[in-house]
Amino acid sequence: MRRMEETQGRVLEALSGDSESRSVADLSAHLGVDQAQVSAAAVYLTKENLVTLSEQVMEEISLDALGTLYAEKGLPERRIALALRNAGGTATISEVPGVAPEGVEIDASEVGKSLKVLAAQGIAAKAGSQLTLTEAGSGWLDANGGAEDLLKEVDRRGSILASEIDQLGGQHVSYYESLRSRKKVFRVKERKTRTLSITPSGLLAVEEGIETAREVTQLDSHLIASGEWKNVILKGYDIKLGAAPEFGGKTHPLQKIVDETRQVFIEMGFQERRSPYVESAFWNFEALFQPQDHPAREMQDTFFLDRPQTAELPKKSEWVKAVKDCHEHGGDTGSLGWGYDWSTEKARQAILRTHNTATSIRAIAENPKAPQKNFTVSRVFRRETVDYKHLPEFFQVDGIIMDENATLTMLLGTLGEFYRRMGFNKVKFRPSYFPYTEPSVEVFVYFEKKKDWFELGGSGIFRPEVTRPFGCEVPVLAWGLGLERVAMLRYGYTDIRHLYWATASRLRETPLSW
Repeated sequence: MRRMEETQGRVLEALSGDSESRSVADLSAHLGVDQAQVSAAAVYLTKENLVTLSEQVMEEISLDALGTLYAEKGLPERRIALALRNAGGTATISEVPGVAPEGVEIDASEVGKSLKVLAAQGIAAKAGSQLTLTEAGSGWLDANGGAEDLLKEVDRRGSILASEIDQLGGQHVSYYESLRSRKKVFRVKERKTRTLSITPSGLLAVEEGIETAREVTQLDSHLIASGEWKNVILKGYDIKLGAAPEFGGKTHPLQKIVDETRQVFIEMGFQERRSPYVESAFWNFEALFQPQDHPAREMQDTFFLDRPQTAELPKKSEWVKAVKDCHEHGGDTGSLGWGYDWSTEKARQAILRTHNTATSIRAIAENPKAPQKNFTVSRVFRRETVDYKHLPEFFQVDGIIMDENATLTMLLGTLGEFYRRMGFNKVKFRPSYFPYTEPSVEVFVYFEKKKDWFELGGSGIFRPEVTRPFGCEVPVLAWGLGLERVAMLRYGYTDIRHLYWATASRLRETPLSW
């Protein structure tokens, strides 16, 4: 005797009767249990080779908006033919709605749309604007409802399988084929019919006897205390089956890049520096030897504050004088400067910092003695038009190395090591121009997934006009690198906005490992 769960046993016994094949829906109705329970039983019985499960895809047909209308009022060609008969057999196209018999409604638009059908079926003939009911059309009117009978039957049932139309008799199949070509008459969707068939092994199991028992998914104190656990079937678990994903809390993807950047520079011996978001133009521009008429200082690139409109200049007046002299005639740097009258008012303008290099130059001014290595990673602000690769607010990592033996080779080696630790094994540099470094280079990394090089920032050696006004006499290596592009490459984003305007699903599914 074979022991199995109750629904499984009842399904097997039902299939061992006169009909050895039955649909899941039929078995559900016969046994008085939900189809889901029958389907679950079928999965087990199939694995045990006691039944076979086959699926057949069938068309399920129901009425759409016009089909419902035609089932109630009749097809437009029938109503038009009735109007023509009521008018004596002939009427103009525009007259047809007005000559319809009582109880027959015809919309004027239906007449024009039905002309092809009327001609194709030989119901009416058109000559100019005249429509004439044909002898065949009159005979067609006297016959039974035909296609309307099919529509009414589908309406009565709610839906019907395409395979069942043939069982209705007559010409219903041809009516269906004709009507399904019209828009909004039928809705057709696929429906799967699953059929179970008992196998020889299943028949043998029934002959030898089946003992059914209640199936439980877990033991509880009642089952154990009462001893009922001996009489139930413990449902097995397939540890290979997929499970619903669990999403725990985690760091935001962009913040993860910021944290990694900070950790890498600290591990490389750098000290983190900070400065305010709101800066004076002095620290953001003048101290970096950027002329007061430079295009980057215009409204299209910089956020100027309304409250406050001005910021304090450094308390050390010698810094201000040295920067002023450097701009006007080069000071003691050997430079010619910019050759204009430097404006204190412009230097006091309050702005949102456009780069973190303002933090780096503050660090040099506060301590111009070598050696030292500083970095800052924080937000900067620029008047950018928002698109897939630009935002008005973004993260930038700036850094400096101040050392009497500092060289361009040291700069390239430092940045190469930083990007390698961030997961980019191929790094290259290209000569470029930046206002306050000379020489200057752009940094590129190779992204394996895209098989392409991407530019990620600029770097160089500070010009003497930047460092000497603050008493620094040794070379200073400097760089400014954007972090959003690093994040886009790491996470496979194609739009920078996804880093900030992320959906919950994207945040959950973005892997943080690299």
